[in-house]
Amino acid sequence: MIPKLSPEHSLESLYLDYLNKLEQSAFSGEIETSYASRLAVATDNSVYQYLPQAVVFPKNTADIKQLCRLASATHFTAIKLTPRGGGTGTNGQSLTSGIVVDLSKFMNRVLELNVEERWVKVETGIVKDQLNAVLKPHGLFFSPELSTSNRATLGGMINTDASGQGSLVYGKTSDHVLALKAVLVNGEELDTAAIKLDQLDQQRESLSEVLAAVKHACVDKRSLVEEKFPQLNRFLTGYDLKNAYKPEDDSLDLTRILCGSEGSLAFITEAKLDLTAIPKYRSLVTVKYDSFNSALRHAPSLVEAQALSVETIDSKVLNLAQQDVVWDSVSELIQDVPNQDMQGINIVEFAENDAQLQQQKVAALIDTLSAEGISELGVIGFQHCDDLPSINAIYNMRKKAVGLLGNTEGAAKPVAFTEDTCVPPENLADFIVEFRALLDQQGLHYGMFGHVDSGVLHVRPALDLCDPQQEILMREISDQVVALTAKYKGLMWGEHGKGFRSEYGPAFFGEELFAELRKIKAAFDPNNQINPGKICTPLHNEEGLVSVDGTKRGQYDRQIAVEVRDSYKNAMECNGNGLCFNYDTASPMCPSFKATGDRRFSPKGRAGLMREWLRQLAALQVDPLAQEQKLNSGALAPDSWLLKIRNTMAKAKGEYDYSHEVFEAMQTCLACKACTTGCPIKVDVPTFRSRFLNIYHGRYLRPIKDYFVAYVESYAPLMAKAPRLFNSLMEPKWISQLITKFIGMVDIPSLSYPTLAKRLPESLVSKYDFKALQGLTEQQKQKTVLVVQDPFTTFYEAELVEDFVKLAKLLGITPVLLPFKPNGKPQHIKGFLSKFNKSAQTSAAFLNQVAELGIPMVGVEPALVLCYRDEYKHALGEQRGDFVVQVVQEWLDALAPEVGEQLQASDKDIWYLFGHCTEKALKADAFKQWQKVFQRFGASLEDVAVGCCGMAGTYGHDAKQYETSKAIYDLSWKQKMAELPRERCMVTGYSCRSQVKRLEGAKPKHPLQILLTVLS
Repeated sequence: MIPKLSPEHSLESLYLDYLNKLEQSAFSGEIETSYASRLAVATDNSVYQYLPQAVVFPKNTADIKQLCRLASATHFTAIKLTPRGGGTGTNGQSLTSGIVVDLSKFMNRVLELNVEERWVKVETGIVKDQLNAVLKPHGLFFSPELSTSNRATLGGMINTDASGQGSLVYGKTSDHVLALKAVLVNGEELDTAAIKLDQLDQQRESLSEVLAAVKHACVDKRSLVEEKFPQLNRFLTGYDLKNAYKPEDDSLDLTRILCGSEGSLAFITEAKLDLTAIPKYRSLVTVKYDSFNSALRHAPSLVEAQALSVETIDSKVLNLAQQDVVWDSVSELIQDVPNQDMQGINIVEFAENDAQLQQQKVAALIDTLSAEGISELGVIGFQHCDDLPSINAIYNMRKKAVGLLGNTEGAAKPVAFTEDTCVPPENLADFIVEFRALLDQQGLHYGMFGHVDSGVLHVRPALDLCDPQQEILMREISDQVVALTAKYKGLMWGEHGKGFRSEYGPAFFGEELFAELRKIKAAFDPNNQINPGKICTPLHNEEGLVSVDGTKRGQYDRQIAVEVRDSYKNAMECNGNGLCFNYDTASPMCPSFKATGDRRFSPKGRAGLMREWLRQLAALQVDPLAQEQKLNSGALAPDSWLLKIRNTMAKAKGEYDYSHEVFEAMQTCLACKACTTGCPIKVDVPTFRSRFLNIYHGRYLRPIKDYFVAYVESYAPLMAKAPRLFNSLMEPKWISQLITKFIGMVDIPSLSYPTLAKRLPESLVSKYDFKALQGLTEQQKQKTVLVVQDPFTTFYEAELVEDFVKLAKLLGITPVLLPFKPNGKPQHIKGFLSKFNKSAQTSAAFLNQVAELGIPMVGVEPALVLCYRDEYKHALGEQRGDFVVQVVQEWLDALAPEVGEQLQASDKDIWYLFGHCTEKALKADAFKQWQKVFQRFGASLEDVAVGCCGMAGTYGHDAKQYETSKAIYDLSWKQKMAELPRERCMVTGYSCRSQVKRLEGAKPKHPLQILLTVLS
């Protein structure tokens, strides 16, 4: 079996000493040195990978001052510190082999808001969309936009001087930063503000070198700065020498030097930001083209229409979006053009506070697009929308484009390294012709999208960086793109910063001006301790810049056998885009990360841990695929149980195995499936988690609670034969305490009484008889429904199945109860894959036979129904067959129009639907179908935007996860339940209803129960 795995790259003695001293100091934050925690921040959204010595999470500015003071002590001047926010950088800005200082976990508060003067003061770990959610009720927002706005922090935006859609009007981040609080490497606090040149000598002594270096570069070298800095709407130079000096009032402002410095000069802890009024009127016009070149060449005339922004997307990205769940929200807004091949679109936005002006602008553009001869420009159609939900839906699709590019088939994946070139807009079309020729010459695939209004294009060539030759090609293309952008008076880094492209800085600035940057770095950071190697190194320092040739993820991944990489692609292909770090509590994406703030407990974190686990197995020449085959076939060695006992005892004594760190991260996963569709790469944690647990427990004993969960479909039917007896046995408090102590489970639900069998007499439901059902006419079959049982509603919520049967009868449909067959999902969740495969085979065989009848099969519990579509497909492949089990709303929505046509709801007030997270993840149209069903019967339904309830099957019953389960519920469900009339709230998932009952004291109804009530 698999031997224990060791942590690689243990802490260097100097760093260990530093961290010990830090722990003993006044530092109040958290210090993480586990291998898993370090791996979780060893990557970002770039191709690079660097394992840090540790991760520290300061709680305030004082903590950062303590970090820096200690690091500036003589003994620790070799210590390297790198600030990190959301970790969404595409060029490795926050990667380091030193210490990562993560400001996002604790330093994320709004400190002060002045609505009248339109400014806000924040800690820089706050996420951009999180800030805007606070500002929205006041009619204000922080306007610089970026595609990662739901997980990128303000600190990251400031350090990369971020900008995106709408930058022609709203500018860059630095245009809205009024002042900064920063901590210098010596621990001193710096509050930035404009300083008159004739007052420089009045500043504190410790800043004299900094101010002198900045003055010399910005003022004395002014003509050189004007010559070298391109005339572009946006650009990143490293240190903004052009705008730090303000000739109009003869002043210097260090704010501009820190903006875009990529964390290489100081730790920015607080920011005072200028705010913008939210436009009252917004409109989008989506223009469709016969070629991407047509879209690019038409863009300048769209900019002349005085739009807020003009965004472009090519057919490659559009096709990927059409294969993603995101397309459900925009398919009506970006319709195909009949008899035309849509090869690109431009998205034109208008935003004004004057309704008349807004209408005039939109009408003028529509008139232009409707004019004769417009087709000669390649325009094949357009669509227009004014409502905010539609506008947001289109932009959400556009924002997901970066990640969608990573979801292409094959080993070669679009990667970030030339993804933010910027040239003057009038040069863009010609520039792209040459750019495409450059990539086509290498036979590379790529997708393109970007901000044509400002000349920024996002291009990610598809490379297989597990191939050393492709890594060499990445360097060649980088060099060629640098030269190409220079030819068209632009630069390679127009939006996402330099990072590991810093080596190209000297060529851009020239020797003389680059030396000025090095002097500024030396004045701020003489020992090159803060994010070293990025932008530049201190003058007279021998350390070099980071390079495009830096260590990449592919260099680790290629150590894993190709067949293993292919088998575990749902973990291996994570590209670090970080959408799983979405701050929005109403999003179902990764509730465990939201509740804990621990990046290990996210899809990206778990995928990274899994990749390293597979790499370590490869180094030990262990084939996980062979191990799985043995385990699934039951071919265990004779001494395996003895070996597992010895290993488990060693684990209890604290013996290290890297597998334990992976296990800890997997235990916190709720298996909610949100990552499988929310992640643009389709990282599927529940699937590779089950595989990991299967192999892990081939070496270590399982806890009793795993068997308690996995075998529920075996013991629940037996217990249901005497439900009152078993319920009475569970009532005493001391019994539940024993269960918690010895099994590790809490709040075990009671069995249903009366049982389902007693609730469903023959007068209410027909017994399953295959031959009898075969004999039905087609008309009779259309008036019949087969009820598929699941363990949770059948044995713990039988009244729901009874109500479904009654609803069918009310609609004139004859219900037939199928015999209970174990679904196997509880086994899958706990990694009993051998047993799950057998359960799935048995159940699939039965359901395929039943499917031959041609009668609809319906199950009332969505998580179990969707297991037939998802987990069964992964486990059985083609052997699954083609049977279909529907969820309730699918069946109701598909009923013939005449079914129940005389029935109308007696209650016309609004009902509120809380969806199951697995259902929302795997069935994007679930709410729309419920809404259509309710409308059919004259009832009104609204969707409630919530994330996960925290129960997720049996997760919330795990004693170790109870507090996290409750914390997840508190994130969104608790507030919405408090805001809405409880009696009008409906919940689709069994586990969700159980969680509400546990934490609120009353169980909500399923929507089918409400329908039954209002139609009866």
